[in-house]
Amino acid sequence: MIIIDNTLISDDILNKKFRCNTSICKGACCVKGEEGAPLEKNEEALLKKNFKKLKKYIPKEGFEIISNQGVSTTDNEGILHTPLINERECAYVNIDEKGVVTCGIENAYNNKAIDFQKPISCHLYPVRISELKNYTALNFHNWGVCESACSEGDKNNIHVIDFLKDALIRKFGKKWFRELLKNKKIVR
Repeated sequence: MIIIDNTLISDDILNKKFRCNTSICKGACCVKGEEGAPLEKNEEALLKKNFKKLKKYIPKEGFEIISNQGVSTTDNEGILHTPLINERECAYVNIDEKGVVTCGIENAYNNKAIDFQKPISCHLYPVRISELKNYTALNFHNWGVCESACSEGDKNNIHVIDFLKDALIRKFGKKWFRELLKNKKIVR
């Protein structure tokens, strides 16, 4: 484990290899699980601000659920999450005829309809953030649905931090990321 500023980073994040390939996993991380994607408080506000613009980018059923439940739900620990359709897929995702999931929020962003890319927890996946008393902890989420992504990373020699470069910079900044790269060389 290394520490950069007030961030604890697990060795897995530096050492594991990963490359998402939705043609294999079909985007299962957006469909499986007990809750939707974790949201930061400011992201809830961004989703509220952009909700009407998202209508044409998310499924009708997702739009109806969000209209009734709100743009987020809160778990019993007070953590915000994206709502789910039938306790299954995220309300913001689309599933194509091949069963591959795409993010409606990201599609709207890519089409310049909104200025919010997608929740940072989604952008950072398979890294999960936990807020501790004095630190922010970053851990690799070992989940069977991502076995193919780990194999793809091994095959293509792509480390988690390289795959997630843009997301890590978005969350922590360029200076922090440069420090992470220095530590990558030390840990190996």
